[in-house]
Amino acid sequence: MKKQTKRQWYLVDAEDKTLGRLASPIAKILQGKHKPDYDPAKDLGDFVIVINCEKIKVSGRKKDQKEYTHYTGFMGGLKKMSYKEMLEQKPTEIIKNAVLGMLPKNKLRTKRILRLKIYKGPEHSHKGQNPIKLEM
Repeated sequence: MKKQTKRQWYLVDAEDKTLGRLASPIAKILQGKHKPDYDPAKDLGDFVIVINCEKIKVSGRKKDQKEYTHYTGFMGGLKKMSYKEMLEQKPTEIIKNAVLGMLPKNKLRTKRILRLKIYKGPEHSHKGQNPIKLEM
């Protein structure tokens, strides 16, 4: 018989936080590494809500130099977007890509990243879950 896991909801404010230092603890919570019954083969992680994603910071000259790339699948389909463009057009994708890169590359990765909810601005639609506010 499968044991149902109780999943907590956590709220993280990304305002004035550094990208990598914020993404690392989020990845740990999504994996469930903060729980005493952690098992790498089981999906025991919790939900994470990130607000104010457009106010995230990066160190050094990454604002000017960092590029996000993806391949469309067509000939010559390599697409590049700078950090500044990504911040204007898709600020939620910046945090999602950082956390996705810190999760283990296995079959549970897609299930875990679906529990990450990222919002632009201070409002979110998960007030009914009574999320625990995390200070990072």
